[in-house]
Amino acid sequence: MKILIINGPNLNLLGKREPSIYGHQTFEEYLVQVRNQFSTAHIDYFQNNVEGELINRLHLADDEGYNGIVLNAGGYSHTSVALADTIAGIHTPVIAVHISNIYNRESERHTELLAQYVEGGIFGLGLQGYSLAIQTFLNR
Repeated sequence: MKILIINGPNLNLLGKREPSIYGHQTFEEYLVQVRNQFSTAHIDYFQNNVEGELINRLHLADDEGYNGIVLNAGGYSHTSVALADTIAGIHTPVIAVHISNIYNRESERHTELLAQYVEGGIFGLGLQGYSLAIQTFLNR
């Protein structure tokens, strides 16, 4: 099983940015745990703050034989028609993850433009949401 985790804007700041919302652990620290937890899976990771780079990576992933993509598009989830179009146009299944409960936050975060194109979504469960998404792909 080959899984790609893609994190969007500002997720490189996990562990530093608003720890009351996002926690104190960096994603790199968490990634070590995830790879140990799912040692039978090949898990790659990509993070970028640039919308076009996320789109390019999704295009590449579709050709690289991934069984699933776990995507936290951050703020682009609420604003990017281009990212939604990309997910609609690729064949690799995508599960969307949000660390925080986007529906308990500012109203502009309540719109999820990617929702109709992803297999499913997990929000508000912290970093554990990534593990749940990976487990979903592995259980198929």
